[in-house]
Formats: sequence, C-alpha cells, structure tokens
Amino acid sequence: MDFSKIFLKDACPTKVGGQAVLEGIMMKGEKRSATALRLPDGSIHLKTEENKKPSKGARIPFIRGVIVFFGSLVQGMKVLMYSADVLEACEAERGQEEGEEEDKLTAWLEEKFGEKGAWNIMIYASVIFSLIFTVVVFIIGPTWVVGLCRAFMENEVLLNLIEGVLRILMFLLYVVIIARMPEIHRVFQYHGAEHQCIHCFENGEDLTPENCERYYTLHPRCGTSFLMFVLVISLILFSLCGWPDLFWRITSRLLLLPVISGISYELLRLAGRSDGMFVKVMSIPGLYMQKITTAKPDRKELEVAIAAMKAAMDEKRPLGEGICDKDGVIVEERIYSDRKRKMDEK
Repeated sequence: MDFSKIFLKDACPTKVGGQAVLEGIMMKGEKRSATALRLPDGSIHLKTEENKKPSKGARIPFIRGVIVFFGSLVQGMKVLMYSADVLEACEAERGQEEGEEEDKLTAWLEEKFGEKGAWNIMIYASVIFSLIFTVVVFIIGPTWVVGLCRAFMENEVLLNLIEGVLRILMFLLYVVIIARMPEIHRVFQYHGAEHQCIHCFENGEDLTPENCERYYTLHPRCGTSFLMFVLVISLILFSLCGWPDLFWRITSRLLLLPVISGISYELLRLAGRSDGMFVKVMSIPGLYMQKITTAKPDRKELEVAIAAMKAAMDEKRPLGEGICDKDGVIVEERIYSDRKRKMDEK
C-alpha cells in the first residue's frame, strides 16, 4: 500500500464528505449537500439542499463524534431511500415496470400521519432496525459465543481479545459477502468515485474524469475507516471491563459505545489532516477494509461524482432538483420522486 498516494503531501484537507447510494453519490459540503444519480436513460438527476445548522454539541470534541454518527445514520438512510424512490419513479415513467400497488403498511401510515409523517417514520424505523441488527450481531453475538469458552478458559484478557477478534472477523465476512452482490458492487464503484473526486478536489485540480481517475480509491477520512476505528478501540476498552456475567458484559459494551464513537471520530478527523506515522499505523485496518468497500469506477460514475461535488461546493447556485449537465448545473427542473411530488402537491 502506497501511503504517499493516500496521505497526499500537497493536499489541502477539507471537511467535504460523501456517501455512495443507488446509482449515484451524495456530496456534503459545509453549507449544502448535493445528490447526483445516473438515470437509466444516461442523464444525471441532481438535488441540492441546505444542510441543517450543527448543534452546539457538534463543536465539542468527543461529544461531537456521537452526534455526527447518529446524524449521519439518519441522513444516510434518507439519501438512500431517496435514490431508490427516484430510480423507481423513473423506471415506472419509462414504462419498464408495472406500477406496484402501495403496500398496506405504507398506506396506513400515510393515512394516519400524512405523507411527510409516514416518510419520517419509515426513515427512523430503518435507522432503529439497523442499530438493533448491529448491536445483536456484532456486540451481543460475539460476547455470548466467547462466553461459552469460559468453561475451559479463565484468562479474562484473553477472552476479551478473542471476542474482539471474532467481532472484526464477523464484520469482515459480512462485508466480503455483500461485496459479491452485483448491486452492492455497483455502489462500491460509486464509493471509489467519491474518494477519487474528493482527492482531486483537495489537491486543487480541475474536476474532470481524467484527473480524478489518477487518484486512489482509498481515502483516510472515510466512514469505513471510522467503523474499523470503532472495532479496534472497542477491543481495547472492553478488555478493561473484565469478564462479568453476560448481562453486565452486554450492558458495559452498550454504555461504552458513545465513548468509542467519540474517540473514533476524533481519530478520523486526525487522519484527515495529518500524515504522521501514528496516524498511518492507526489507519491501516480501515484502509485495507476500503479495498473491499471501494472499487475502481468508470468515467460515467466519475461524472456523477463531479456533478455532485460541484453542486455541493458552489454556494452561489440556486437550490433545486432536476436534470443537470456534467458540471452539476440544473438544465431542466424535474421531480422524479412520487412521494416527494405528492408532498409538494399537498
């Protein structure tokens, strides 16, 4: 792994971030976010919107990591559902699929809470389900399994070490499995395009596919690296808790999650602005994981990343939604999302 191509010496680190979604990318600048999607007809659909003002807690070291983590979960789920909604509406418009009848649960939620209320409920329910799944599979699961070893092993440090290693291996296996899915591999290509575009932007080069593709698909300030920081730091901190019974092991791990998130976020920020040896060593697990969660994009995917980046960083442009050119300038206002259209009509 060539660190000189990841921790770029002449780069000017920024706070710009992003997320790969279905057939597209969301780029988030300081004041606005832009989501660009490649539609089936080859055009690029763009939506730009203002970011919510950060709370006072988002400025406090370590506490801000917890706030940013949960905020990113909610925003990430919103953008992912939005991308699916736009693509579904676009496919239906093109006559490539039959209009499906709305499921009973969604219809009931919309009747009781309205379009916007139902939308928010589905988003937060998805976030809660994701958190429960993560806690059960990657926190409760490993500590319960390793607890079975207590019958023939009493070394508490070793038990915690085995639990931490098992948790990392389970996460690695999970990522490897989903990476084999064609739809997820496509998302990972957009993830790679996001990183190449940010590298190009931070190095002050013109945002063109030719310039972007010269950079690595790995970036030190990536959500994948954040997750690896969480796993490694949890291994260290959990080892200090001894090996009580299952209930207290689970309780202690849940209580430490905000602490772990706060520390991990600060390390991620440090990795984004420093190229010291300590930072490089700490970043190695996350960078190797990125080799799985990113893939080399083609130039069409880079065009989508560039459109999103330019729209997110140019604060003089009007906010809006529609078909854009390769520079992220909306040339035709169009709202593909059926749910969004219904809410606007009301």
